[in-house]
Amino acid sequence: MSSFAHAALAASLLACGLVGSVHAQAKTTVNAVMHAPLRVLDPIITTAHITRNHGYMVYDTLLATDKDNQIRPQMLQEWKASADGRTYTFKLRAGLKWHDGGAVTAEDCVASIKRWATQDKMGQLMTSEMADMKVVDASTFTITMKEASDLAVRALAKPSGVAPFMMPKRIAETPPTQAITTAIGSGPFKFVAAEFKPGVQVVYEKNTDYVARSEPASGLAGGKKVLVDRVKWIATPDAMTSVNALVNGEIDYLEQLPFDLEPIVRANKDIAIKVLDPHGYQTVMRMNHLHAPFNNKKIREAAMYAVGQEPVLQAMIGNKQYFKPCAALFGCDSAYASQEGADVTIKANPKKAQELLKEAGYDGTPVVILQPTDTPSVNTQPVVIGQALRAAGFKVEMQAMDWQTVVTRRANQALPKEGGWNIFATNNVMAEASDPLRAFGVAANGKGAWFGWPDVPEIERLRIEFSRTAEEAKRKQLAGQIQKLVIAEGVLLPMGQYYVPAAYRNSISGALEAPVPVFWNVQKK
Repeated sequence: MSSFAHAALAASLLACGLVGSVHAQAKTTVNAVMHAPLRVLDPIITTAHITRNHGYMVYDTLLATDKDNQIRPQMLQEWKASADGRTYTFKLRAGLKWHDGGAVTAEDCVASIKRWATQDKMGQLMTSEMADMKVVDASTFTITMKEASDLAVRALAKPSGVAPFMMPKRIAETPPTQAITTAIGSGPFKFVAAEFKPGVQVVYEKNTDYVARSEPASGLAGGKKVLVDRVKWIATPDAMTSVNALVNGEIDYLEQLPFDLEPIVRANKDIAIKVLDPHGYQTVMRMNHLHAPFNNKKIREAAMYAVGQEPVLQAMIGNKQYFKPCAALFGCDSAYASQEGADVTIKANPKKAQELLKEAGYDGTPVVILQPTDTPSVNTQPVVIGQALRAAGFKVEMQAMDWQTVVTRRANQALPKEGGWNIFATNNVMAEASDPLRAFGVAANGKGAWFGWPDVPEIERLRIEFSRTAEEAKRKQLAGQIQKLVIAEGVLLPMGQYYVPAAYRNSISGALEAPVPVFWNVQKK
């Protein structure tokens, strides 16, 4: 590295709070660069993965999924179903404490579930199917469903989207329209408020009062044993700065190694590269059903025919080692993998798209595409989509902005010319999209649905039937029917599956394979 480049790197890290403090830190501090800076602390009001990651540091969950996607108790000692399959009784482990010293109670959990369920699509479905939820005693509560169903168990075990984190009752009673700005949980790390600099750095310290489960750590389940004193997330200005910091030993861990910079890192014998989430991600296109031109089903169909998965994945990633075209809405490796709609989703068919536009009488209404420019994982898809739509005969208007503006803008239901939108693209971890209930983009209950607001009652009917069905073969059949409808109605366009490698120095060991980057079980020499 040139002296100029080294000076620039040092200045960047100084601004992020790393250089100048290294010697003052405990020897067991893991310095990490995550995929995005942390600004929002409330993991219930957003699906942003960086806030979810923060949630897993500070909070705990009642249930969790292991590496084989099996549901295990976490904060719970046990749960059991009634003979008729309608009522589930949940009992907490003894000795659970909040970070401020208070005991975790069933009342806290009920309040937390209620707040979470207002924001999460699976939680909303659970609430609509629920007859009652009540506290039995300090460590026990029950959930009773209208029909026999294990939906409550599966919902409380969901690992991503909006994960059901438990909070003290006084915090959980914060209206869901109001962001929580504190971070008091019962999880394996404590949030160090005095060192938090939004968008710059966040520091966590070991929760010495945390009692880990006795089982080995597996996925997001098992013993969350913290083996370092502190974890510090540091924001850097760009990908090259992050990679240089890793190569030079100024950071220990890089959550997402940029695909184009992988050769630089792979050449360094002191750094390991590994895909820690073997189920990977899915990239998707979302259309706004409220406004022209995509309030017309045939025009939505034309847009889907226009876009092919391979060009999107090549632009995003380039290295075929890390991606694959995939028609399966719920993941090619999931129990509910289906080829329904593959003729629409895999390969671009601009001729078919042109025919559909002509049949629909498309009048040249501009398609406003939100184009984030600052986040590598989502800034290429809109460009490829725009090119594909133009080739099919659409008039396209690209609107460039940062990702945080996209996140705000996509919630706007106004006309595109008045601050709304027609298309945005984003990514899901497969763990949050692996069945029709977890996949929040599949919900089609109009204004209650995810951004884009599709209204397809038959999809909602099938999702409820899925939630009430115990037979796995029947669930698979229902999932296929739902996928067929999702594609036919233009609810969500899957654009392929991909895998993101993490990179970390060999001084780090114990990084777990999980759908979320976690720092328990991690050691630093």
